[in-house]
Amino acid sequence: MTAAPLVAGGPGLAQRRHLATAIPGPASQDLIARKGAAVAAGVGHTAPVSAVAAGGGVVIDADGNSLIDLGSGIAVTGVGNSHPAVVEAVAAQAAQFTHTCFMVSPYEGYVAVCEELNRLTPGDHEKRSALFNSGAEAVENAIKIARHATGRQAVVAFDHAYHGRTNLTMALTAKAMPYKSGFGPFAPEVYRAPVSYPLHDGLSGPDAAARAISMIEKQVGASQLAAVIIEPVLGEGGFIVPAPGFLPAIADWCRANGVVFIADEIQTGFARTGAMFACEHDGVVPDLITTAKGIAGGLPLAAVTGRAEIMDAVHTGGLGGTYGGNPIACAAALAAMRVYEEEGLVERASAIGRLIAERFASVDDPRIGEVRGRGAMMAVEFVDPATGAPDPATASAVAKASIAQGVIVLTCGTYGNVIRFLPPLTIGDELLAEGLDVVVAALEDAR
Repeated sequence: MTAAPLVAGGPGLAQRRHLATAIPGPASQDLIARKGAAVAAGVGHTAPVSAVAAGGGVVIDADGNSLIDLGSGIAVTGVGNSHPAVVEAVAAQAAQFTHTCFMVSPYEGYVAVCEELNRLTPGDHEKRSALFNSGAEAVENAIKIARHATGRQAVVAFDHAYHGRTNLTMALTAKAMPYKSGFGPFAPEVYRAPVSYPLHDGLSGPDAAARAISMIEKQVGASQLAAVIIEPVLGEGGFIVPAPGFLPAIADWCRANGVVFIADEIQTGFARTGAMFACEHDGVVPDLITTAKGIAGGLPLAAVTGRAEIMDAVHTGGLGGTYGGNPIACAAALAAMRVYEEEGLVERASAIGRLIAERFASVDDPRIGEVRGRGAMMAVEFVDPATGAPDPATASAVAKASIAQGVIVLTCGTYGNVIRFLPPLTIGDELLAEGLDVVVAALEDAR
């Protein structure tokens, strides 16, 4: 067993695709073999490479291959891997202290992150925030808060939703494999409504909302409902962008019926969609908003932010966790949030989205059912040209071939027929264009 070579990471890495070996190379194969012997089989992986460095728009593996990163660790490294501001903040905080538990001995970093979240999230109302470790934990706590504030129990999530892998968040998640199968029973009082999916339902936003609201009123009842939770752009479900008017209609109905409207911005938040938060595209101000992923430059941190009267409804001690708002993660988050604003990454995300859309607009392939998304959260859905049925085989083949050629892409979708693009917002135009060319070539070969 040999140790992987140490390679300096960050944006100083050469921004190029380079294949020194076939993928996976021998060092990566060694790690994958060790993984099989040491790591539980339920923990999978997408790219069979042993990462040793990353920065800008590339990931370097132990064999010296440089792969173009179009996944950002599932939308986490929006500011780029090992951004100097994040690295400096992490190092400085680690030298001061690594942990006290905020519930035991508070510290300034936690408070400062909450202040920034209260400032950045949509709406000019008075807000409060609470910090946690993961997106699923943030969702669980948002539901707890909504139930406590309303005195109700029922929660509505939507078709194609993904909200996490814990028991309650599995109940909220719509996709059985691999997230739910064999793991029940799930948390009760969770109901599902149809979402707006323009490619497949053909409905306007208001009509899709009326359909969902009718189902909620008939099958749940507004008087029993604590919260409605939705991703403004549905992530794992296929990067589905609801038709215009859908989200505002659902939010208005919630407000009129005393139901807490929760925007799950864990994947869409922090500049990813060409707005700091995706619900801004629809002019929606949520009662509660959950964040994670892009919040802290790769360190584990999550949050619930919302209306002060809702957040403060929970009794003292009712929210928290040993590691929630870890001081090192808070330092990273403060640095990352400055980078998003100071380096113009909201605007950069919009430019990335235009480049991806333009590249696929030039591809004449009947298997492409739709190219959609917002900002640097774009997707291509593949369908059978004859029937319009989902085509997961093409999506899988394109993803595998792209990775073999040194471009990391991820699949998604309830039917596994979608390729999603989540490049770091710091990726250069030339590198992005090359990565997209590789994906298009893989599609042409997958006939």
